[in-house]
Amino acid sequence: MMRKYPLRILLLAIFLVARTLASSQTKDPLELNLWYNEEKTAKIRIFKGDDDRFYGKIVWLKIPEVGGKPKLDLHNPDKAKRNDPIYGLLLLRGFKKDRAYEYGDGTIYDPKNGKTYSCKITHRDGKLDVRGFVGFSLFGRTTTWTKAD
Repeated sequence: MMRKYPLRILLLAIFLVARTLASSQTKDPLELNLWYNEEKTAKIRIFKGDDDRFYGKIVWLKIPEVGGKPKLDLHNPDKAKRNDPIYGLLLLRGFKKDRAYEYGDGTIYDPKNGKTYSCKITHRDGKLDVRGFVGFSLFGRTTTWTKAD
C-alpha cells in the first residue's frame, strides 16, 4: 500500500509541472493579433519583453517609402534618430497588465510630432482603446486600434 503514494506524488508533480509550462506559454490577448492604428496606415505587433512588460513596434506601413526611400522618423527629438526608418519603430514601451483587459504604466511615441506620451491601453470587444496623455489621463486623447488581417 505504501508504494502507491510515491507513484501518486510523482504523477501529481508531473501534472503540476506540465500545467505550469502550458499556462506560462499562453499568450496575452494583445500578442495574438497585429493591430491597425486608427487611420489604418500602420500595423503594430505587440509582444511581451523579458521584463514581463508589453512593447509594440510597426511591422507594416501603407506607404513605407517617400521618393523611393524609406519613410524616416524626421520629428524625433533625438537628432541622431531622425534617419531611422519608421518601419520597425518601437511605438509602445513598458506596459504592465493592471487588470484582465487594462494595461498601464507605459508610453507611446507619436512619429508624426516626435513626442512621447504616457499611455494606457484597454482591450475590449476585439479592439484596443489607446489613450495617450500628459500628466493625467483626463488630459489626453484616445484612438481605437482594430485587428489587422
